[in-house]
Amino acid sequence: MDETFGDGFEHIVDAFLAMPSGENTGKTIVRGRADTCPGPGRVPRTMACRRGPRLGDMTIQRMDNVAIVVDDLDAAVAFFAELGMELEGKAEIEGRFADLTVGLDGVRSDIVMMRTPDGHSKLELTKYHTPAVSGTEPRNPPPNTLGLHRVMFAVDDIDDTIARLRAHGAELLGEVARYENIFRLCYLRGPAGIIVALAEQTG
Repeated sequence: MDETFGDGFEHIVDAFLAMPSGENTGKTIVRGRADTCPGPGRVPRTMACRRGPRLGDMTIQRMDNVAIVVDDLDAAVAFFAELGMELEGKAEIEGRFADLTVGLDGVRSDIVMMRTPDGHSKLELTKYHTPAVSGTEPRNPPPNTLGLHRVMFAVDDIDDTIARLRAHGAELLGEVARYENIFRLCYLRGPAGIIVALAEQTG
C-alpha cells in the first residue's frame, strides 16, 4: 500500500516543488515562482494544475521531466539558463517521503526545476548532500554507453549556442555536422558529464 504524505498530492513532482501540509513529515522549502491555481485554497501551480484530457486507457499523460544529478548545482543552472531554459522552482528535499520515493536512507538534496521556453519540457537538476553521490565509471561515458544517451535541444543558431555554452565549460564531442539540408547537429559534454545535443533546423 502506498504511504501517504499530505492531502491530495498525486504527483511526485508536486511533492518536490509544493509539498502540502498535513501528514507530511518531510521538509520542503520552495524558492522561486509561486503561481497558484484558481479554486479553494489556491494551491501552488505544479503539474497537477495542468493535467490534460485522459484518452481511453492510457496510463500516462505526458513525459514530465528528466532528472540530472550534478555536483555543482549553481554551475548546472547557469549552463541551462545560458541555453535558454527558464527557472520554474527550487526546493530543499528531505524526510521520509523522499527516502521512500528514491529508495535511499537519509536523503537531503536541493533541486531546481527548469523548463524550456515553450513550457513543454523540463529538467530537474539535483544536488545530493546525503547520502554521498555514487560516481559513474568512466567519469565521462561515450555516446554508445548503455543507458541514458543524451538530452537534445532545438536551437535557432547552433554556432552562437556553442560559443555561449563553451563559456560554461561545454566541449564538443565531435564537430557540427549537417544532415542532408534539414539539420545542423552536434554533441556537447555538459554538466556532470552528460551529453547535450543541439539541433538547428535549416530546411
